[in-house]
Amino acid sequence: MSLLCYCLTALCCLVEGSEVTQTPTILWELKESDAPMNCSHSKDSSYYQMYWYRQLPGEGIKQVVYTSTYNIPDYGAFSEDKYAKVKTTAKSGSFTVKKLETGDSGMYFCAVSEHSDTDNKYSCTKPPVFQ
Repeated sequence: MSLLCYCLTALCCLVEGSEVTQTPTILWELKESDAPMNCSHSKDSSYYQMYWYRQLPGEGIKQVVYTSTYNIPDYGAFSEDKYAKVKTTAKSGSFTVKKLETGDSGMYFCAVSEHSDTDNKYSCTKPPVFQ
């Protein structure tokens, strides 16, 4: 059996005094198994948008999926087949990397947002997409 190490970390910043919490902090899983992660926050229910990012060794941070309570998840350039359906409520969300492979080992983290101006890519209220 080959083990893969997944180093997961919560977003280490405060959102107007409230923390974003991600669990588990560190996750070890076997190859071919799934790696489930959870994210929650203590802001009010207007913070219903969630972003999941990954950073693989030697690479920059990339946004894997954007989701909200009211929309279907947007995986952008990533395959929905690799990541389980993201579930988001106003206060929490989940994310799963499916059928782990050696190349999946890295850091995965979440962030939450109150709103997004998706029509204007130059807006300062739209979170950046790391490519």
